[in-house]
Amino acid sequence: MDDTSPKRKIHVPILTRVEGEGALNIVLGRDSIQRVELNIYEPPRFFEAFLQGRNHNEVADITARICGICPIAYQMTAIQAMESAWGIQISESIYRLRRLMYFAEWIESHGLHIHLLHAPDFFGCASGLELAKKEPVAVQRGLKLKKIGNQVLELLGGRAIHPISLAVGGFFRLPRREELLQLVPQFEWGLEASIAMVRWIGGFAFPEFHSPTTYVALQCPQEYAIMKGVIASSDGATVDVGKYEQCFYEEHVEHSTALHAHRVGNPLPYQVGPMARVHLSFDQLSPTVRELAEEIGWTLPSFNPYHSIIARGLELVQAFQEGLDILKSFEPKVQARVAYETSEASGCSATEAPRGLIYHRYDLDQSGHVSRAKIVPPTSQNQRQIERDLVKILPSLLSETDENIARRCETVIRNYDPCISCATHFLKVRRTKGVE
Repeated sequence: MDDTSPKRKIHVPILTRVEGEGALNIVLGRDSIQRVELNIYEPPRFFEAFLQGRNHNEVADITARICGICPIAYQMTAIQAMESAWGIQISESIYRLRRLMYFAEWIESHGLHIHLLHAPDFFGCASGLELAKKEPVAVQRGLKLKKIGNQVLELLGGRAIHPISLAVGGFFRLPRREELLQLVPQFEWGLEASIAMVRWIGGFAFPEFHSPTTYVALQCPQEYAIMKGVIASSDGATVDVGKYEQCFYEEHVEHSTALHAHRVGNPLPYQVGPMARVHLSFDQLSPTVRELAEEIGWTLPSFNPYHSIIARGLELVQAFQEGLDILKSFEPKVQARVAYETSEASGCSATEAPRGLIYHRYDLDQSGHVSRAKIVPPTSQNQRQIERDLVKILPSLLSETDENIARRCETVIRNYDPCISCATHFLKVRRTKGVE
């Protein structure tokens, strides 16, 4: 690296079409890349500390506030961790209803990201509003898909934002069968609309960009993994969720208030999210979804991060198809919650948020209060891979203007649909003795 060569400094002070506050800093030499930083400057939010001393029944409500787009991911992972600690077994019916609730969050999040945040990049548009002028039918479809997800969360969760019905042991309230059946026509429309959406995406002109990585996601032989399974990697490794902290760790870096995640003994970054899930669990997708991937000519493996919009689209079809089956077959003649007793214990859980693997662990005292909490969100796990993609794409952009380089780099970041507010949940603070 030639440190004496003239430097070009490219600074994007506010990343657009992502959730949360972040910036991008790039320093280029004449023929070299000297520094690339995904600068997450949103203040840390200390959720683990807020949870200490709280009653376990408060945890779901508090963790939901980490994100307004994916509150179910935080609630469900927290509740399953506590159920793991106390050995609570829920019925298959309650499990399926929870799965429907998680699908609703995927529908809401994927529908929003695909149509308003990511698709504009493929049409040269600066915003979803600009895309709506070019592709009004597609954008209207995206908004309607998102609305269906909201309606399911309102029914199952009591409200669409920060739902309140999930409880340790089940639900505080179960919906009536007729309430579920009222959603069937909308899910039937959503299934057809999401299939049309994938065909629309299949016609995009994708940049030729390949960035090999290790994909990490839950994997379950019985179903497309969301709420249970082992943590699998595309390099063949599998880890029980209970051993997550023995195999993964986080560290603080100077340019980010969000921690960077690593695999123990492996210096390379890894990737979580829809691309990882589809690669590791393609055979668990429905025949309809697999045939749709073949129809649009998408083959695996793919290490083109721009293809993440395809993976999200396929998952949206899966969510509507499976969700439709649950709506039609669920019989709410089951106990809403199972009884349990609190004790001093520790439990953990991993689930698949829209943006990827999320991990929670809670240490609980005899009375059911939290003595310690650990939360690892998806975006903190993807940050290193995002920066690696930026480093990889920049050599092909050195002849471009600073404005074009910044624009192209933002499109790389949006492939991951980063949720910056989720990532800035924690920051280690070291105090030095004698320093006031």
